[in-house]
Amino acid sequence: MEIKRPPLTPELYTYVLAHNPALDQAQRALVDITHSALPGVAVKQIAEEQGPLLAFLVRLTRAEHVVEVGTFTGLSALSMAQALPADGTLITLDISEEWTAYAREAWDKAGVADRIDLRIAPALDSLRAMPAEPHIDLAFIDANKDGYIDYWEEIVPRLRPGGLVVVDNVLFAGEVVAPAAGSMAASVDAFNEHAAADARMESVMLTVADGLTLARRV
Repeated sequence: MEIKRPPLTPELYTYVLAHNPALDQAQRALVDITHSALPGVAVKQIAEEQGPLLAFLVRLTRAEHVVEVGTFTGLSALSMAQALPADGTLITLDISEEWTAYAREAWDKAGVADRIDLRIAPALDSLRAMPAEPHIDLAFIDANKDGYIDYWEEIVPRLRPGGLVVVDNVLFAGEVVAPAAGSMAASVDAFNEHAAADARMESVMLTVADGLTLARRV
């Protein structure tokens, strides 16, 4: 089988970034402070090319109500909030006051704090407290991998027809090909099978960053 995918060398990755929308001042500052203040966990931040992609998807779907599971220091929420209309809302869910403190500061500096509703609580509790009827235009899942199926099952019934779910880290550094029993990679693999088999959704898996699944409510 011919593989039409060149190796992603550092030079090619730089080329890709150069041909994507550049991060603005607020986004770049948040990337930098995350890596300087939290070097041990900065890998949790979305890849640089994912910010413009998420913003693009918000605009493409004309989303007005976005839900995010997993905030970290807020780059993905910042990128999506900037793409929302002025009266749009983004609810983002996390359990860390420490990490999201950086997010709050960045959102305030970028002028989008009024569009973002950060809820500090277990994400499943927050999702289950939301209205049951379809009302979500776009959801982004990037949190604990062993919760992905549960998050999916709470979000999908609340997704409007044609609404979009974006799920990060679906390749889990390649470990999904042969995951160890009981590992996080095994949880991601189980989620991937679950999502692909869900007749309510039309899903595609992309090799963006650590793997990204896009799923549309049919």
